Amino acid sequence: MQTKVGLRGELGLRVGELVEVRSQAEILATLDENGELDSLPFMPEMLQFCGQQLTVGKVAHKLCDTISRTGMHRMENAVHLAGVRCDGSSHGGCQSSCLVYWKEAWLKRTDEPSDQGQHRTPPTSRITLPLLHNTTRKEPGPDGEERFSCQATELLRAAPESLPLRDIGQYMVDLRSGNVGLPWLLRSVLVGIFNRLQGRSTRVLPRRLRFRGGKPWGFLAGRAVGRTPTMELGLRAGELVRVKSKDAIQETLNKDLLNRGMGFDVEMSRYCGREARVLGRVNRVIDEKTGKMLHMKNPCIVLEDVVCEGAYNANCPRAWVSFWREIWLERVEESST
Repeated sequence: MQTKVGLRGELGLRVGELVEVRSQAEILATLDENGELDSLPFMPEMLQFCGQQLTVGKVAHKLCDTISRTGMHRMENAVHLAGVRCDGSSHGGCQSSCLVYWKEAWLKRTDEPSDQGQHRTPPTSRITLPLLHNTTRKEPGPDGEERFSCQATELLRAAPESLPLRDIGQYMVDLRSGNVGLPWLLRSVLVGIFNRLQGRSTRVLPRRLRFRGGKPWGFLAGRAVGRTPTMELGLRAGELVRVKSKDAIQETLNKDLLNRGMGFDVEMSRYCGREARVLGRVNRVIDEKTGKMLHMKNPCIVLEDVVCEGAYNANCPRAWVSFWREIWLERVEESST
């Protein structure tokens, strides 16, 4: 059993600390010819933050694999800065709004003297701004379709090491970094153990002896038969909506918990019954696995401050923006007073 408990990184940052993003020249000097540091791309969308002072939102010491579904992976020397999401401006207008990863080498504490740390910066860079922009594209696919490269598509190269549930060190970092409090941590650990036992039960027990069919926590089950239903409400930014009940949403899902190709998961079910305002509509996102731009055939809505909180997924700090079908939402009439 692994028991690594130290905060990893050059700075050992914690949630809430104020940091300054290093200058463009300093950051470019840390990158290789592919525009990467430790296989993590520095994206052109991040340049606008150079010189700004920002707050550490989460310590990004781990992440969930949404490409190959292999569970949690370990990330080294990285943080998320509060509210800093990719605007997709250099990636074909992708609207995924991913939380950006920042290597600690790209940051400095605000009380650091201006000349401190300059010895870390090589006198020349291996990449220029034009080349950095070129790194946002991969070789076209066999069909000639444009393919993109970003932090999301390259995460498994940047974090190749799997992080099993039994690694106690990850939970110590969760606590010591300020990512979560003790009650939140205990819940995620218990859910993880429960899901592991449920998974084992599906392999060793007959169906009649499995608890809730061996389903993971949340016990979601799609009930739609045939083509899943759809609905268009014409929702606009600023409108108040309520997320429908879990039962109602399950009626719109197939056995794979999909509605017209879009998934609904247990993290999203935590918002059932809650109200939120529409942030906007999503029309195009980059497929993390292929790098291709996906164009939405059915309406997709994002809601203000509604993200995956990792509550049932080992406290993953990615804060993935949740996508909603309009059939999962209902308008809320607001008082005119």
